Parts: sequence; C-alpha cells; structure tokens
Amino acid sequence: MFELKLIGIKKYMEATLVVKNISFEAYEGEKIGIVGANGSGKSTILKLIAGIEPTNYYPGYPQTSSPGYDEGLIQISKGVTCAYLEQIPTYPKGLKVIDVLNLAFEEIHMIEEQMRQLEEQMKSLEGSELEKALNKYSNLVQLFELKGGYEKDEKLSKVCTGLKMNESFLNRDFDLLSGGEKTTVVLGKLLIHNPNILLLDEPTNHLDMESIEWLEGYLKSYKGIVIIVSHDRYFLDNVVMKIVEVEDMESISYKGNYSSYISQKEENMRIQFEHFREQQKSIKNMEQTIKDLRDWAMRADNNKFFRRAASIQKKLDKLDRIDKPVFERRNMRLNLTAGERSGNETIKAIDLTKSYGDKVILKNANMLIQYGERIGLIGQNGSGKTSFIKMLLGDEKPDAGIVQLGANVMPAYLPQKITFNNENFTVLETFRENISILEGKAREYLSKFMFYKNTVFKNVKHLSGGERIRLKLAILLYQEINLLILDEPTNHLDIDSIETLEEALEEFEGTIFFVSHDRYFINKMSKRIIAIENQTFKSYQGNYDDYKNEKDKLNLLLKEEPANRVVERKEKQKKVQNNGKTENNEKQKKQALTMIGKLEKEIEEIDLAMMADQSDYESLNKLYAKKEELSKELELVMEQWVSLED
Repeated sequence: MFELKLIGIKKYMEATLVVKNISFEAYEGEKIGIVGANGSGKSTILKLIAGIEPTNYYPGYPQTSSPGYDEGLIQISKGVTCAYLEQIPTYPKGLKVIDVLNLAFEEIHMIEEQMRQLEEQMKSLEGSELEKALNKYSNLVQLFELKGGYEKDEKLSKVCTGLKMNESFLNRDFDLLSGGEKTTVVLGKLLIHNPNILLLDEPTNHLDMESIEWLEGYLKSYKGIVIIVSHDRYFLDNVVMKIVEVEDMESISYKGNYSSYISQKEENMRIQFEHFREQQKSIKNMEQTIKDLRDWAMRADNNKFFRRAASIQKKLDKLDRIDKPVFERRNMRLNLTAGERSGNETIKAIDLTKSYGDKVILKNANMLIQYGERIGLIGQNGSGKTSFIKMLLGDEKPDAGIVQLGANVMPAYLPQKITFNNENFTVLETFRENISILEGKAREYLSKFMFYKNTVFKNVKHLSGGERIRLKLAILLYQEINLLILDEPTNHLDIDSIETLEEALEEFEGTIFFVSHDRYFINKMSKRIIAIENQTFKSYQGNYDDYKNEKDKLNLLLKEEPANRVVERKEKQKKVQNNGKTENNEKQKKQALTMIGKLEKEIEEIDLAMMADQSDYESLNKLYAKKEELSKELELVMEQWVSLED
C-alpha cells in the first residue's frame, strides 16, 4: 500500500508566509477534500505535492533553518505517479482535443513504437541475436500490458462518454476552446492517465450536473489517492472520506465527508470554548492571588509573600493558554431588502423559440414565475440557460414567442462573467461611478463586503474572481430591487462566503431566479426547479434532491416500458410463427388482420390522448414513444399479412 505524508509544511511565496504548519496523511484508495477560505493556501498545497511549486530550504535543512525559508517534508512512496489538474492549461498550438487526450498515452505509444521496431528487426535476425530480441520483445509486451496498453481504447471511450466529449468536440482545435472546455479536456486526460495520486483543484467548475455526477461515481471507485480542493459541498459529501481544513495557515484533519466535518467542528469549538472559559477562571484566580500576596508582602514587609507571588507568576507565565474559538470569522455582512412589491407575474415566457444556426436551443417553450418564488434553472451545458437570461434582460432577441418581466419588476443581475466599465478604476471609484454617495459612507458600505482600509484603492483589474463577485454584489444590492437574477453565483466564492450569501438570500422577500450547478446551493435555495429538457421548460416542485428523485423514477419507468414492449412483441411474433407451422394460411391471415385492427385502435387512442393533453410535455414524450413502438409493430404485422397474401 502506497502512501503520502505531509509533515509540518511551512511555505513562503517570496516574502509572504502562505502556510506555516500543514500536516496530514493519505493512503491508497483515500479520497480527501481540502477546504478553507480563498487565499488560505489550498492550491499551494496541491502544487507542492505535485512538485510544481518548489520548496526553498535553508542550506543544511533540517539540521539548520532560518526565518524566511520553507520547512517541512513531503514523503511519497517510491515509484508513485502524481498528476495535477492545472486551472489554465497550455499546450503546443495546432493540437486537437483528441491529440491532447492521447498525450495521456505517451508512454504506451513509446513502448508500442519500440515493439514495432523490434518486430521489423526480428524479420532479419537469427540465432542468439533473435533470442535476445525475443526476450526484449517479451519484456516490452509485459510492460505494455502493465501500463494498460490493451485497455487504451476502452479508457478513452469511458472518459469521453462520461464528460460528454463527442466526435465533433474531439476534432476541435484545443486553442479555440473556452476556459471551461479546456479544463474539462485536461481533466479527461488526467483520468485516462490514471496516476496513483490525483490532485484536483476545483474539478466541478464548468461541468454540468450529469458530468459532475459521472465524475463522482468515477472518483469513488478510483483505486489511487484523490485530493480535492473544492467549494462544491454536495460533491465533497458524495466523494471524500476525510476533510483537511486550512485555517490560520495551519491544518486540522476530520474523518468523514463535508457534513460530518461541519458537525465535528461545531462540537470541537464548543468543547474548546468550555476549556477556554474554565482556564480563564483559573487565570483570573491566579492573577488575584498574586495581587493579594504582593499587597500583603508590602504591608507586612515579608519576603515570603513576595516569593510565593513570584512562584505563582512563574506558573502563570508558563501556562499553555487555550485560544478563544472564533465562532464567526470576518465575512460579508449582507442585508438584502426587497424594494416595492412587483406584480404577481414576475417572469413570463410564451411559445419561446431560439436557435443559433442549425442548433435549436428552445422551441415553443413556456414559463411562468410568480412573485416571491425561489426558482433554480438547470440543464446541460449549452442547453440555453444563459441564453434565456440574455433574452429576459433584452440583450438578445428570441426567434419567436415572448419573454418578459412582469409589472413593476425591478431586477438586479449577477452575471457569470463579471466585467466593469473601466478596469483601471479603483474599487471605490467603480462603486461610486453611478451612485451618488459620500466617500466615507461608500467605504463604510463596502466594508460589509470585506473591502477594508486600503483595499478600496485596489484597481478592479487586479481583483480575484471572488473579489469581483463581492464588488458586483455591493453595487447591485445598493439599489431598490425585487427580483434577483443570478448566473452561477457561487463560482469563485469560498464556502464561508457562499453560506453568508445563502443566509442573506433566505431573508430576501422578493423573487429569486438563479442558474447554478452547485447542488448544495440549489437544495438550500430553491422551492421549485425548472429544467431545460427537449428544448422546452419542465417544472419540478421542491429542491434538487426532489427533482433527482422524480427523474430517477421517470427514467426507471422509461427503461421498464420498452423492455416490456419488446417481450410482448417477441411473444406475438413467436405465436404467429408457431401458428404458421400448425395452422393453415387462411387462419394466419385472419389473426394478422385482427392484430392489425387492434394496433390501429391503440394508435388512434394515443393520438386522441395527445390532442387532449398538450401542456404536459413529459406525458406527450412518453405517449409519442409508445406510439412509435406500436407503429413499428404494426408495420411488422402488415408485412407478414402481405407475405401471406402472396
């Protein structure tokens, strides 16, 4: 069993101390999640393990060390391979997606090339030279098998299917892909490579829910060590078995998934607070005793009391003091207040149709959202979620149909990609650009969004993703609003900030309409799910778990129904064939005609049912599928009847 150990890691980035005491262990088959605030050093830890970030030890370390130099050890078992999911991957120009994925097989391709060369050489070799070549060839074959050469195509197919990379996508130029698409391809390459230690930094960013769920299943059965930095709490709950929390530049390990870590941490903090309170009582008593002894010593001019006071003071100085636990760390202090109430109908779409070239995104889609609802819009990547928001806000026009906001709706929109009018402006200038407010009041307001002191003079072009979201939220929430439209609001926020946002949104009295692939966030925020399915909108009551249960039931029904239909058809075919052997031609024709009549009647009943209920798209899809099955069966029986006529 191979293992990985981090012992007392201290790391500086130039002159800045990033982490000062990181220690944890990982063993073969373990899945570990690293959590902590943005900028706490989580990604740095992964890069140190991968060897991407070097450790700068003082000469002669560990026997000698010096301030400003790195410390600690990373121990990895011999021969263990390690791979890191980089956030901004770069490869030589001209490579297609399939070429990047095939880079995972570089070693296998080299072995295969050596095998081909040996095969050519062996054609002209004899005697001992041939025997030597055969032995070398046998070793290469064993190595090829050991490296998974024979499962190469199977691995590639499995990953491409799971991450939904079709043939058209595989032939696209890697350079022309979006950032999210590039990350998905590199993730696929890593999974194909199958290293002993897999290091993933925010692997669920840019993946749709189906791909995330596939990745969860893949990682759960992964034989090596998987270490994940993620803000996706649902993903961490489903995959990891240990949490390493990075806080105040130190690490604490917890057994179990994310939810287990939260409950353990709360209990630990409660116990720590009890111990802190008891110790404070003892300290107070000791300090009072020292004061009293010194007073008595002064009044009685007795050195014995001074010595006693000094002895107690010595004990007090050596006391290992317990820190008071910080129950609420500095975070955003949001106060969402809805403006004037809007009309009952907040968002409405009627027969909405939208295409991009040959690709139809929405077709005759209908939606109605009422005041005060909490709605999560979900769907696969490219299904039209962001396009719908753009049409709703008037940034794009539909090909047909209507999409509009209701009466007296005052919307605020948080986009997925946040930009500002002037990237050279400071945070303070950007906030005050379209808002009439005194500088002092503006700085006081911005402090609620964690922009303190000189950070308000930072240029917005230098802000991190999380800081950009906080600034955009500050601008939006200063206005009078009664509809919040959020496109992936939890991207780039750390877990503490996400939870603050969730608490604020729960207090908001207006309407919330959001797009997200953060299932934990959807579970907490949504009262109804609208899914984009078959180019239209399908509504599901409840949160993400309710939606998932409903979908699982429907998928089970759809799987069972065609299977039952196939069995029924086979029995009918068998009956017709047996009758052909035992009964005369006329009787077979009569049975075929009876069956034709029965099938035609069933198809007619389905047509009537489809006309009667045109609003339930799920039922219409099921009825249409059933009609297709019956039509195929009718065609088969009619062909048989025609053959009996000949």
